[in-house]
Amino acid sequence: MAYRSKRWRGARDLVDPEQRYTLDEAVAIVRKNATAKFDETIEISVRLGVDPRQAEQMIRGAVSLPHGTGRKVRVIVFAQGDAARAAAEAGADAVGADDLVQRIQAENWLDFDKAVATPDLMPKVSRLGKVLGPRGLMPNPKVGTVVAADRIADTVRELRAGKIEFRVEKAGIIHTAVGKASMTEQQLSENISTLMQTLLRMKPSSAKGTYIRGVAISSTMGPGIRLDVNDLTRTSDQA
Repeated sequence: MAYRSKRWRGARDLVDPEQRYTLDEAVAIVRKNATAKFDETIEISVRLGVDPRQAEQMIRGAVSLPHGTGRKVRVIVFAQGDAARAAAEAGADAVGADDLVQRIQAENWLDFDKAVATPDLMPKVSRLGKVLGPRGLMPNPKVGTVVAADRIADTVRELRAGKIEFRVEKAGIIHTAVGKASMTEQQLSENISTLMQTLLRMKPSSAKGTYIRGVAISSTMGPGIRLDVNDLTRTSDQA
C-alpha cells in the first residue's frame, strides 16, 4: 500500500469519497487542501460517455479560460515575413522558419509550452513530428495552432493568456489544468464552467447514453473531489 503523508491524510479527511459536491463546495475544499509550499495546480478530470476509437467521438479542442491557467506559457511560432513580425510583437518567445526547425532538430531544444505555425510552413514543421508529437507540442489545426498569417498575433496572445488544449484519452477521460490554488474561488469556478460549456457543446450526435459520466477536481498534492454532475452541467448551461 502506498505511503500517504500526514498532510495528505489530513486533506483527505475533509473529503467524503461517497459525496458528490457542488462546484462551489468542491472549489472551496480543493483550495483549502492545497497546503504545499508552492502554488499548486488545480486539475480536472472529466469522464465522457464516448468511444475515442470512433473518429466522430474523438473529443479534441481548445478553449480560452476567462482567468487563464495561472502560469506563464512559453509560445514559439513557425512563420516568416509579416506573420513572423506580428508574432514577435505579440510576445512570442521565439519566432523562425528553417532556423527554428534546425534548432529543435540539432539541439533537441524544447524549452517551450506551445508551438504555432502558419500553413505554408507545416511541410517543414512536419519533419519535427517524432520530436514534438509525443510531447503534445505539434501544431495542429484542430486545436487552433495552425493558423493563417493574419491570425498569428491573436493566437499568440490567446495562448499566453491561458488558452488550453484538451483531448479525450483512450479510457474516455479528459484531464487538464484549470488554474492555480492562488486564484479565487470565483475565478476557478468560472474557468471550470467555461471548460464544461465547451465540452457540452461538443457532444457527438452518435454518443449514446449519459455523456458526462463523472467529474473530479484536485490540487497537485491533494486528493480528488467528485462533483455532482447534474448540478455542474446545470450550472454550466446557465453560465
